[in-house]
Amino acid sequence: MQLKGEDDDGGYVIISKRTTPISRENESNNVSEGGPKYLEEISNYIDNLQDALWPLNNFIHENPELAYKEYKAHDALAAFMESQDGWEVTRSAYGIETAWKAVYDTGKPGPVVSFNAEMDALPNIGHACGHNLIATASVSAALASSFILRTHNLAGKVILLGTPGEEGTDGGKIRLLNAGAYEDVDISLISHPGILNNSPMVRTTAFTRLEASYHGRAAHSANSPWLGINALDALVVSYNAVSVLRQQIMPGDVVAMSILDGGGPATNVIHEFAKLACTLRSTASSRLNSLADKVKGCLEAGGLATGARVEIKETKGYMDHVPNSVLAALYRRYWESIPGKRPQIQLPKEGEFTYVKSSTDQGNISHHMPSVNASFAIPPGPERGQPHSRDFEKASGTRDAFEAALRVGKALAGVAADVFTREGLLDDVKRQWRKDLEEMG
Repeated sequence: MQLKGEDDDGGYVIISKRTTPISRENESNNVSEGGPKYLEEISNYIDNLQDALWPLNNFIHENPELAYKEYKAHDALAAFMESQDGWEVTRSAYGIETAWKAVYDTGKPGPVVSFNAEMDALPNIGHACGHNLIATASVSAALASSFILRTHNLAGKVILLGTPGEEGTDGGKIRLLNAGAYEDVDISLISHPGILNNSPMVRTTAFTRLEASYHGRAAHSANSPWLGINALDALVVSYNAVSVLRQQIMPGDVVAMSILDGGGPATNVIHEFAKLACTLRSTASSRLNSLADKVKGCLEAGGLATGARVEIKETKGYMDHVPNSVLAALYRRYWESIPGKRPQIQLPKEGEFTYVKSSTDQGNISHHMPSVNASFAIPPGPERGQPHSRDFEKASGTRDAFEAALRVGKALAGVAADVFTREGLLDDVKRQWRKDLEEMG
């Protein structure tokens, strides 16, 4: 997940705004006196996977690879899924070298549930975002879901996608989405570790990157400055204009700037070129578009003031993640019913968002289909380091962190089991998804 904050769990903040899910009339049909109907089977199945998944989790953690270079993780995960009965595995799927796809198909038309397994690490600090744990949770959930389909002779399909390159601006899920990997998928499920929160109602920010290049005309700054057009002055005017704009942006907006090229070290010239970059974040993609228009106006202002020519390049980042409250309610019921010691950190109240100032390409997926991107807390390292820290990298490789990921896998598999078995539930999920997107504009 992109650019965690330093003061909290990647920018996680519980907010009191609540969402009211569409009525789920048949909810009680899936619950026995001891808890959700399929929980015991799912829990026992995943517990029995521990000895096989622990070495795989460790291998990924101890062999960190950067975005789109996850060759070892690709091979290890694909080989593991190829060893499972009933799964059809495609390596280097959809023309992406380190993407892979594993499908369990009952051959009977029914819901299609997708799980995403991230694999990439961070430069210099390895798996400091815990993508080894994301892969573990998704693999365990996908296998448990297929077990429920097989054991109960149900209709439907499970798709497990190896999604490379989340750490950056060119997310693997976006590439896969554009290539048609999610074409027949009904819901998409994933998780993300931290140390402060457990929540299935995670909202993330949308972000985009703007680069402004200023082209002027060089001249001697003492002999004939009037012959020049000062590109550096244009940059400074624009930089200050953006700084002034910050007073009137919304609380959920972030504008971060960097000077990429100040024109060089010479002071006796009128600089003919300068360049800056801005990263913009906002709570919703629709709001981000409005913010970007205002910032572009500021960037163009420097050119108008100085006569410099301005070129603005926009690199689209990730959309905000919109969690599906119906799916989140299912996750909650399984999570809270899992036997054994309960996590110290409990889920927020039903309907409350956990807001994250960072971004993920799962956000783009959530604008195309119902999604859950569940946060889960692992025991922190000695420094209580947040994601994207060396301390968190160590914490993400522990047995306790692995077991936390398996708990998430159980809850995600429970969501899938309910979608496969409860008549009309998928319709409710999709209605809620459409309602949420309409409300967000």
